[in-house]
Amino acid sequence: MSMGSAAFVGRDTANSSLQDRLLDTRRLSTALAAPLSDEDQVVQANDDASPAKWHLAHTTWFFEAFVLAPFLEGYSLFDARFEYCFNSYYESVGPRQPRGRRGLLTRPSAEEVRAYRAHVDAALGRLCADGDSYAKAAELIELGINHEQQHQELLLTDILSLFASGPLNPAYRQASPGVLVRDVAPLDWVSFDGGIVEIGHGGNGFAYDNEGPRHEELIRPFKLASRSVTNGEWIEFIKSGGYTTPTLWLADGWAAVKTENWTGPLYFEEAEGGYMQMSLLGFRPVDLAAPVTHISYYEADAFARFAGCRLPSEFEWEVAASNVPVSGRTLGADLLRPMPADAGGGLRQIYGDVWEWTGSAYLPYPGFKTAPGAVGEYNGKFMCNQFVLKGASCATPDGHIRPTYRNFFYPHQRWQFTGLRLATDA
Repeated sequence: MSMGSAAFVGRDTANSSLQDRLLDTRRLSTALAAPLSDEDQVVQANDDASPAKWHLAHTTWFFEAFVLAPFLEGYSLFDARFEYCFNSYYESVGPRQPRGRRGLLTRPSAEEVRAYRAHVDAALGRLCADGDSYAKAAELIELGINHEQQHQELLLTDILSLFASGPLNPAYRQASPGVLVRDVAPLDWVSFDGGIVEIGHGGNGFAYDNEGPRHEELIRPFKLASRSVTNGEWIEFIKSGGYTTPTLWLADGWAAVKTENWTGPLYFEEAEGGYMQMSLLGFRPVDLAAPVTHISYYEADAFARFAGCRLPSEFEWEVAASNVPVSGRTLGADLLRPMPADAGGGLRQIYGDVWEWTGSAYLPYPGFKTAPGAVGEYNGKFMCNQFVLKGASCATPDGHIRPTYRNFFYPHQRWQFTGLRLATDA
């Protein structure tokens, strides 16, 4: 995704109307920003992250540029200069503020961005009231909803990155002190047969263009762990010399360990009495039973090798997830952190808690073609040097998960809620 917009396939068939989901999505973004001060919303923690204010404005610009300007007769731009400020990657649209310098946009102010959102929301209401225009714009409205949902997750992870960068360790939301002590769910193995299987989106409901075309893949028999790898298991990896044993690492991964001085997951700190980790709920003791998070592909791969296992391919993961209910502890659960696996048999934590790294490079499926125009720019041009993640996280909006979803990041990146699940050959 790396959480950007893209072309899509099909139309969502949820019970709620497209207009209702549009309004709900726009309201949720505003609600997610509500705990933040205007100062919080301006700063950019790193080149991968963006200010909260920028997320709120960029998603608004998307609707203005791709929905309102083309389809709402008489629409007046809120401010023509905003295209330069809040365009993201769309080369065909025109020049834009460099990504790593978005934190320098002290103007427009957060108050102006809120006014911008109100202006565009009012215009979207007028568009939805115009039957002909609404029908013509419906597919791009659907795309805009999903695009904004991606940025809702990014807003939260980017704020966590920002709050972890300062000396005060502020909490996005306060929580009770301490951590519950829970038993770790046993790690069992679920076996899957090999064969030729169909992979990719089948065309019913919304999907990004990188989820298709649906095609056949050869899968060999494999086993998948019943749950995600936990913090407690990761600490054993640390104590066993995981970050000091070069033979566990890919060459680029070992170079990252040495260059970046990695000694544990991002935001991990060893403290008296145990490990602590910065979270959206503040600086808290690590929950040993919860899934490890904020790890890179390199770290996930090294742990799998340490455990005598491997990462699943994205095709194996999709096959395993195909019969699992599409639900989990995502943003709607309002937990804002990964939680321990529930007791029971079969696969758990497939959706929610943490995105799971796979061993698959992010590449086009056979027959993939980018969509024409600006909305086709995002996915196809990033199909190089990145790896696929599957599932969802505790910050993924509800209704934004499916077995075919292909999230993707560079192998060194770890500021997202990323974890892993082990696999083995049968």
